[in-house]
Amino acid sequence: MNILITGEDSYIGTSFTRYAAGFPQHTVHSVSVRDDDLAGVDFSNIDSVFHVAGIAHVDYGNPSEELKQLYKKVNTELPVNTAKRAKAAGVRQFIFMSSSIVYNKPRNKTDCIGPDTEPTPNSEYGYSKLNAEKGLLALSDENFRVCIIRCPLVYGPGCKGNYPTLAKVARRLPFFPKIDNERSVLFSGHLARFVMLLIENHESGFFWPQNKEYVSTSDLVRKIAQAHGRHILIIPGFNWLFRIAARYNHSVRSAVNSCAYDQQMSQYKQDYRPLSLEETIAVTEGKK
Repeated sequence: MNILITGEDSYIGTSFTRYAAGFPQHTVHSVSVRDDDLAGVDFSNIDSVFHVAGIAHVDYGNPSEELKQLYKKVNTELPVNTAKRAKAAGVRQFIFMSSSIVYNKPRNKTDCIGPDTEPTPNSEYGYSKLNAEKGLLALSDENFRVCIIRCPLVYGPGCKGNYPTLAKVARRLPFFPKIDNERSVLFSGHLARFVMLLIENHESGFFWPQNKEYVSTSDLVRKIAQAHGRHILIIPGFNWLFRIAARYNHSVRSAVNSCAYDQQMSQYKQDYRPLSLEETIAVTEGKK
């Protein structure tokens, strides 16, 4: 099977390519579509397209009109235009990396996201992803199967984003405040395995992959510290302070708020999550 990744050098695309190397029956190609130059992309003889290109930075302030247009161009128009060209060339499946950011509103531990939860984006990034989903679904049919993956936080060796910041804290500080939240997370190796299953089973529809375990921010820090043979003291009593700070700072808000998928919606007919949370952290931290 021939698989094309649109989004060369992306973290998720690179992770999938590395995983797919263990499947000699499949051939994986990667192309850059950063400049929206689709004319030079050859979709002939491609069975599945895995679209991971996009702007990942989330701007929660008042983005300029220029930035709004960039989100629209890269996160909405590019995947839809790529899918149109792929469909016209006879590609049978298109897999789109969306995000849990489409549900981004303040949540607590009892406010779990289910399959019928309506998206509630509160950023240009969230809207750009949601609008791309709508455009792609309009192209979907029996001969062109569209998969939309609404991923939670993805982590793994060499990842970017919030995880490396927490890992730095876990390796350096002797204590960390207890944060009473619950989050869905996904190991990059589990995501790569899940995408391969979607391709081999020629799937379509919405998907919400996640690890088997939820994790709180403070527990994640503690487990990272343990992977390095360190003990970090988790101190209770600061949750109220973080809740106040979260009203004014997005980084704090991301660390404090819950964002968990109902585990039932993440089940699949084949196991894609062979490792425990502790094992995935050990791999991510280079300890396994």
